[in-house]
Amino acid sequence: MKKALYIPILLFVGLAKPVLAQESPLFPKGEKSPNVHHVGNVWLTELNAPDSVFAYGTSVAIFDPGARLDWHSHPGGQILIITEGVGYYQEKGKPKQIVKRGQVVKCQPGVEHWHGATPESGVTYIATSPSQKGKTIWLERVTDQEYKGKK
Repeated sequence: MKKALYIPILLFVGLAKPVLAQESPLFPKGEKSPNVHHVGNVWLTELNAPDSVFAYGTSVAIFDPGARLDWHSHPGGQILIITEGVGYYQEKGKPKQIVKRGQVVKCQPGVEHWHGATPESGVTYIATSPSQKGKTIWLERVTDQEYKGKK
């Protein structure tokens, strides 16, 4: 009789463990960004604004599948730490790269580039950029052909 009780309990624990083990997001989703310099849905959370001691800002960006930023550059460069999902990163004149959770992307100062989610997966990253050399310089929209990798 005791064995009959153990089986349902073990089955419940085994099935419930993945559900119970799911963690909530590390950072809140933030505010939905107006579609001024991107296509699709993007949410931003500013973690740290630059100040007189720390001259760089740090934010979290969450992209729905298919969302992407316009071409842009950063006068002081930018570092992206991919925390969830699968995305793209491309520098002007170079092939598009796939980026995944755990990767770090260094956007060199003044280099035109874009980044965003793949069509199948959203992507989340932490971005940090020094502010003393200026804000992001926004350029033209990434075309569907560029995004899809067609010439």
